[in-house]
Amino acid sequence: MAKNTYSFELKSDLSELDRLCQNLETFGQQFGLSKKLIFEINLALDELFTNIISYGFQDDEEHLVRITLTPENDQLCLCIEDDGKPFNPIEFESPDVSCSVEKCKIGGLGIHIMKKLMDEICYERCEDKNVLNLKKKISSEET
Repeated sequence: MAKNTYSFELKSDLSELDRLCQNLETFGQQFGLSKKLIFEINLALDELFTNIISYGFQDDEEHLVRITLTPENDQLCLCIEDDGKPFNPIEFESPDVSCSVEKCKIGGLGIHIMKKLMDEICYERCEDKNVLNLKKKISSEET
């Protein structure tokens, strides 16, 4: 693993959202990232993690979700791995965000938010795991 890689695991429990946020804060300070960038990454990962926990596991066993963050030149690479049921968020249809609050369907906004916040998204199923790779450009004003 590269020396600038920051990796951690979270248990399959929504109470781990605080640990997710703490790890992102630590990572951001370590690599001198802006508060805005960390906020956007936290928002996207919070939505993804919540979806994984809410819909990804079909048993009551404890699972681990691994998150790896790697700064590369002018972008940040994020990798999220889980052993939940196969799910490709890229194929998920974006919700109609033009409808009124009363008429909008519930759900789908988390994936929509992630797609809007990230510059690149790549999904693969590898060795019975969902592997989602995200990339976010880091502009010079954001470091």
